[in-house]
Amino acid sequence: MAVDLLTFEDFPEGKEFPLGPVTVNAEDIIDFATQFDPQPFHIDPDSQQAAQVGGLIASGWHSCALLMRMMCDSYLLHSASDGSSGLDEVRWLKPVRPGDTLSGTSTVVSSRLSKSNPERGIIIFRYEVRNQHGDVVMEVSGSGMVATASAAQERAASFGDRP
Repeated sequence: MAVDLLTFEDFPEGKEFPLGPVTVNAEDIIDFATQFDPQPFHIDPDSQQAAQVGGLIASGWHSCALLMRMMCDSYLLHSASDGSSGLDEVRWLKPVRPGDTLSGTSTVVSSRLSKSNPERGIIIFRYEVRNQHGDVVMEVSGSGMVATASAAQERAASFGDRP
């Protein structure tokens, strides 16, 4: 039985993938920040720092982690992904607050075959994340690597349907 995965050929320039929705709650904000970004406005809604920014806000890195989850749910776990060489830009434009519901789009800006490994493509993405009011809270750009259809098919044959 063959695995039906998105391959490099499924990521033409201009293709959009919907992201989300995911709702953020105070407990998740505090839990994430306690482990990774324990600044007062992320962990203590009663702190002076939180009051200065209008209340508890999510760490920008938490917002990035939520984006990663939305990418996985939308298309990444259903693709012949070979990982990523990184992000070029992350912009946190508005705070993410408890009760916000995030959604957005992942847009293919460009795609090309890798010069060093023609069995994979390099895809440049632009991500836009909005809250429930339609406000853009985060913009990200970065790259991903995805196997070509022939490479994914060869992998599936070699690994018994595993890409």
